[in-house]
Amino acid sequence: MESSELGAWMADEAVLDRIRRAVEADGGELSQVVADIGPATLAEILPRLSDAQVGTLLLSMSEDDIRDVLGLLDPAEAAAIVRSLDRHEAADVLEAMRPDDATDVIEEMPRVEAERILVQMEPAEAAEIRELMAYPPDSAASLMTPAFVAIAPDLTTGEALSALGQLAGEAETIYYVYVIDADERLLGVLSLRELVLSRRDEPVTAAMIPNPVKVLDTADQETAARLLIDNRLLALPVVDAGDHLLGIITQDDIAEVLEEEATEDIERLGGSQPLDVPYRMAGVSLLVRRRVVWLLILFVAEAYTGTVLRAFGDEIGRVVALSYFIPLLIGTGGNVGSQVTTTLVRAMAVNEVRLRDVGWVLVKEMSVGVILGLIMAFVAFGRAQLLSVGWKVGVVVSVAILLITIWSATVASVLPLVLRKLGIDPAVVSAPFISTLVDGTGLVIYFMTARFILQLG
Repeated sequence: MESSELGAWMADEAVLDRIRRAVEADGGELSQVVADIGPATLAEILPRLSDAQVGTLLLSMSEDDIRDVLGLLDPAEAAAIVRSLDRHEAADVLEAMRPDDATDVIEEMPRVEAERILVQMEPAEAAEIRELMAYPPDSAASLMTPAFVAIAPDLTTGEALSALGQLAGEAETIYYVYVIDADERLLGVLSLRELVLSRRDEPVTAAMIPNPVKVLDTADQETAARLLIDNRLLALPVVDAGDHLLGIITQDDIAEVLEEEATEDIERLGGSQPLDVPYRMAGVSLLVRRRVVWLLILFVAEAYTGTVLRAFGDEIGRVVALSYFIPLLIGTGGNVGSQVTTTLVRAMAVNEVRLRDVGWVLVKEMSVGVILGLIMAFVAFGRAQLLSVGWKVGVVVSVAILLITIWSATVASVLPLVLRKLGIDPAVVSAPFISTLVDGTGLVIYFMTARFILQLG
């Protein structure tokens, strides 16, 4: 363990020890400890406390502290903490959270247990959570909070400013002021800056931005994330098919989505199904289930490599030296494909490239493949001479590695874009999948090159 890591570990242990002593003392010190430590550190420490210590700590915290701390935790971790409390305490904790965060936590619980907690909550707050639970988990509406500030279109900006004092309690933070009609249809949006700088007698409809950027409640959560980021918004309104304003999605919500999507892509690129819980909460059996399917698929797919070797058994028998370079060639092809796939999937995730860009992507990656292939071909030829296998075998290996590099770059640059067009997550074109595909085809290229240059067969 490096000195910096050791220092961080010792600091965490000191904080943990201080919290435990304050909990056992059961006095006024606990509130001061919470104030001194801060939400981020508390979020890291909370899962390491016992159920009894968690209960005492949460009940000593203000609603703002509870909201901030549990909002920083993964919903599965927060659910485990809430489930350790009795129903009344759990209801109080959920009431202190933002409705969208509380919904995420509730959805991590067994349905019966969740209902038992919901009936202990204030009816209005429980109704908000039930309404959010009705939306699909990955939809834009599942991210939104129903707490926002809206005004009628017949007000002046001066009247709107006067009304903000009364309306402020409807939202934790005022990002924008939304203008809605009597049927709650979204007409426009006002920033606080625009509202303050406008003439007091100016109608809000003249100062507002009409037809603002918005997202349908049924849209995918990643679509909502991209809309908010691309338009540099503080909050994104969510509407239904009738354009009725249902809630808003904030940057905090989007950060969680982007982290979740990035985590899933990384796990898929590694040839594993995404985990539904944080890694530290994942048991051995869950990790096995998430990985075994991909491994079996790749295992079966890899079997065709043996078929290729059998098909070119005569060539190997005549020039045994060809077998020396098989691991080098298939490993290089897989590595090149993995590099291209990883880069391209990331670019697709942030909408830098689409299927219509396949032409220039292909040209770019093939150009890179040619240059990399030439460099590795030169090195491979030198390696062949060191092994004293003869210059002809060296030429075979050099030409084959150039062709395999170009082939691997071509496959890896086209396949993700095509799969995205077909509605398949491009992240499933993982590094192991590309490696498996290139292994067999790379061997065919290698032995066909050998057959041509060495005049075998």
